[in-house]
Amino acid sequence: MSQRHALVTGGAGFIGSHLVDTLLARGFDVTVLDCLLPQVHGEAECDAQGWPVYLNPAARRIKGDILDDGVFEGALKGITHLAHLAASVGVGQSMTNIVDYTRNNTMAAAVMLEILSNGNHSVERIAVASSMSIYGEGEYRSARTGQPVVPAARSHQQLESRDWELHSQGEDLEPVPTTEDKLLQPSSIYAVNKRDHEEMFLSVGRALRIPTTALRLFNAYGSRQALSNPYTGVAAIFISRLLNEQPPLVFEDGNQKRDFVHVLDVANAFASVLESERVGWEICNVGSGQAITVCEIAQLLARLLHKNIAPQILNQYRVGDIRHCFADTSRLQRLFGVTPKQDFTTGMSELIDWVQTARRPVDRSLHSMAELQRSRLVI
Repeated sequence: MSQRHALVTGGAGFIGSHLVDTLLARGFDVTVLDCLLPQVHGEAECDAQGWPVYLNPAARRIKGDILDDGVFEGALKGITHLAHLAASVGVGQSMTNIVDYTRNNTMAAAVMLEILSNGNHSVERIAVASSMSIYGEGEYRSARTGQPVVPAARSHQQLESRDWELHSQGEDLEPVPTTEDKLLQPSSIYAVNKRDHEEMFLSVGRALRIPTTALRLFNAYGSRQALSNPYTGVAAIFISRLLNEQPPLVFEDGNQKRDFVHVLDVANAFASVLESERVGWEICNVGSGQAITVCEIAQLLARLLHKNIAPQILNQYRVGDIRHCFADTSRLQRLFGVTPKQDFTTGMSELIDWVQTARRPVDRSLHSMAELQRSRLVI
């Protein structure tokens, strides 16, 4: 068998760098392609060339933008496996930076796929990062009958009255684990980009007969997360606020449910998909399968950081947010034998330990909030 060589786009980032470690440990040669966006890496400790010091030195490195002529095509030389993680991330910012997000996410996918369609490469398998955000709301059922219900999106009138839960025919609905078969109802530009991104890779992958899997990532957390980026994971944003002696800012009433998955479980899912010999064009959730409220996250982080700071409940709605969504992970287990292994509290404790050794984050939450308010994206 010839040596497997993986290209990881966005491989210097939070999830990508952990995937690089995992692939190297499993015997892959690895090349990283990353444009080293300042928003992602600006506060990280970097070497003289601008690469984060945590990036595995065994990986080959290419600094470049996929949208620039010849960059992606040149990076493909000798590549057998492609993991595409490079993207602009964050629901809120996507609603104000629409052109940039669409260029960096949808158009970058188009550039990559056109190059792959020309056939001058050796790519055998593809794994692409999708997002739980493409679902919009998660799945629900009637609390009275137990039957599935597909509710309408919350109206502006409902949100302005601070009625946060989903209803159908006057009945409160109960959230249940979200499966990959749910109707997609993206409610932000980021989510629309990710839906397009996923469908583009699957359709072209099928046409080219390259087995392709789109992994719908839920809320990833762990070491190397960008703590000063107010548009990324809620755990990192809350930690940044707490370390700066400020309360975490919680939209709505804080009882919205999410699924937090450890970055090592995400990296394991990508690596297992790339290693698989399964021929197919699949979509799989990557989550913990456990629901936790946003308030519970804020309270846990405060306890782990030994901060007596309660979250600030804003009772406001951020355009693009949904109420409840957490993963049914059974398909990933059935098709690829992957199950989440990292305990949530232990994982958050490890994140805290890493934070203590990283540079003190700059809290930019108020800047982010002001930007949303200027654009009338907070109700």
